[in-house]
Parts: sequence; C-alpha cells; structure tokens
Amino acid sequence: MPAIEVFAPAKVNLALHVTGRRADGYHLLDSLVAFAPVGDRLRLDPAPAMALRVTGPEGAGVPEGPENLVLRAAALLPAGQGAAITLEKHLPPASGIGGGSSDAAAALRGLALLRGSAVPGAGLERLGADVPMCLVPAPARTQGIGEELSPVSLPPLPALLVNPRVEVPTPAVFRALACRENPPLPDLPAFADAPACIDWLAQLRNDLQAPAIATAPVIAEVLDLLAALPGCRLARMSGSGATCFALFATHAEAEVAQAQLRARRPDWWSACGPLGDQTAAAAPRRL
Repeated sequence: MPAIEVFAPAKVNLALHVTGRRADGYHLLDSLVAFAPVGDRLRLDPAPAMALRVTGPEGAGVPEGPENLVLRAAALLPAGQGAAITLEKHLPPASGIGGGSSDAAAALRGLALLRGSAVPGAGLERLGADVPMCLVPAPARTQGIGEELSPVSLPPLPALLVNPRVEVPTPAVFRALACRENPPLPDLPAFADAPACIDWLAQLRNDLQAPAIATAPVIAEVLDLLAALPGCRLARMSGSGATCFALFATHAEAEVAQAQLRARRPDWWSACGPLGDQTAAAAPRRL
C-alpha cells in the first residue's frame, strides 16, 4: 500500500470579532479566514499502529506523544489501518495561524484516503474550534465557537506573514480581553479585486490584537514594521498571535517587502504568498 502525503496550510484570520461569551466560558467569535500556500507537510506510511515523528525546521519542541493534535485526531477514528505519520513542521508552533489544527485536519484527510473511508464529522469539537474550519481550507466566515462555517468568495490576497518567534498562550490573551461584547462582522460585499477587498477589511479588526500586545509587546513592533513596508495596505495580527500579516495589491510588492523585512529582522520567521483557497493543494495524494 503506497504512502500518503498531505499539505496542512496556514490559516489566517483576516478579521476576528469577539461577540460574546457562553455560560461554559467559551467565547463567541465572528471571523473571516483564508489559507496560505505555506504550511506543514504530513507523510502517512501504512503501519500496524499509530505513531508520530516530528521533523522540519520548526519541529523543535513539538510533542510526538498522544497530546499532539495529530494523534488526538487519529484517535477519533474507529479501529483500523494504522499509520506511521511524519509531520514536517514549517509553521511556528503556538503562533495564531492554526498550525496544530491544520495538521490534525490534514491527518484526518490523509487517514481517510489511506483507509478508503470518509473524514469523520463527529467529535471534532474536542480538538478545538479551528480543526473543523481547516478540514476544507477555503475562505470562510466562522461564527459561534468556530463550528458555524459559511463559505465566502474572496479574491487572492497577496500577503506577507511574520512571526517574531514568540509563543503567545491563547488563554492569557482572552484573560486580558477588556470587552467581550463587540459588534459582529458586517455582511460581505462582492469584491472587484484584491485592493477593494483590502479596503473593506481595513474597516474591520482583530479584537484579540490589543490584549495580545499587552501579553507580548513585540507584536506591536511587528505591526509597525509591516505597516512601514512599501506597498503595505493593511497590517494586522492573526488569531491570538503572535503571527501578523501585511496585505498588498500584488505578489511582487509582497516579495519586495519580505526581502526588506528579512534584511532588517533575519531572526523573525516570514512567508509570502496569496491568501485564499488551498483546497486543491491540501488534497491528500498517494506517493
């Protein structure tokens, strides 16, 4: 039986509004997400049991035991064909771009192909709010605690992603949130092109950005640097941080900006590419 390879793209919150809090403590969100052409890669080799090995430039410190979301996702499946999973990490951990959740979703897609079965729908909420939206990595509006997904149409958005290599604990960011009752996203209009979409996004916000900066002040430095890059039309934090993004009218402008950023901060992680639909790229394939 051939091995399976799966791409796990980065998830970017273009806007994130916190609209309330449930009695059980979960926050209600209204967010617009898109996916980047950069991410982690998984290889699944048929094996008697499930096992995980982590490699790659960002793999240091990523657990290989049952606490990893990849193995937690695999545990949702009924007993059957096992797999030796190699997770090649290219996304910084705990960085606000859904790396672990996207890895878990990719593992489920890969195991479904390996076994010739469907991707499970039940129990995904136990893996966190981001996993369901990462199963189909296409632009979407996410509401509730992340379980309400509505596909949306967005033009490809040339982007630069930057992480200052600081992990930001999500619970700490939510604890520092001053207001939990904020207006939701407005209805999405039709966009003629990327600049029109970026102009509309500029009217929105990430309600977690201010508390994340209070938790990790370097995020403000990242945003200031991005905003000053030539061609930057919008700079914002993704998720609960610390990864931030800048949007540009063209991919060429984004590439020039990345070169300038790397010259100034070679110690920061960065990636460049259009945000949008990565469904085709993320489809599992046999090797």
